[in-house]
Amino acid sequence: GKLDRVNIEMAFKLYESHGLPFDLIMDFVPEGKREGLSYVAFEERFKKHQEASRAGAEKKFGGHGLVLDTGELKAGSEADLVKVTRLHTATHLLQAALRNILGDSVSQKGSDITVDRARFDFGFERKLTEEEIKKVEVWVNEKIALALPVKFVKMPLEEAKKTGALFFFKEKYPSEVNVYFVGESLSEAVSAEFCGGPHVKNTSEIGTFKILKDEGVGAGMRRIRVNVF
Repeated sequence: GKLDRVNIEMAFKLYESHGLPFDLIMDFVPEGKREGLSYVAFEERFKKHQEASRAGAEKKFGGHGLVLDTGELKAGSEADLVKVTRLHTATHLLQAALRNILGDSVSQKGSDITVDRARFDFGFERKLTEEEIKKVEVWVNEKIALALPVKFVKMPLEEAKKTGALFFFKEKYPSEVNVYFVGESLSEAVSAEFCGGPHVKNTSEIGTFKILKDEGVGAGMRRIRVNVF
């Protein structure tokens, strides 16, 4: 049956289950069918979801970038949402690049994304050299230039773990997870992680990737700030 009205709960469900960005949902829903749908309402619903997640009542997202005690995605408008979506996808490529260049000991500890920049925390023992930073930037920008598709596949948790996709070991995941990957197929992906979205559809949408700063935040932990232009 066709939907007569779409309210914020329905819209949030679409966003949460399928990673559909809210602006895309708004495009689908004609104005006459929108029941209290607005970016402000979505923002509020998102905050509620985060609080519930923090309380451990809900672990529906793939567990990072968006819903973490240390990290959150903040967007106040449609333009903001587009920007943070680009940045969030860029952090997937950043983690892949760091592991590629620094080795598999690199693991994400958290991220915090606003419209102005993304912050990415990861476990690593030392400061990165200028050359390493350059290599990471080049690696990410090459993947952006290749215009690779960004896709996801829903699969049972145990099966997902066997794919080699990255996830947080401490996170309690649901029995089914979304594995987001960059590339034509999961087996040949340049990046694959358990995640709830939202992401761009193609890496070309990310823009130019730039590392602004690399700093230490406690023992064995680094923080990289990045932006996309």
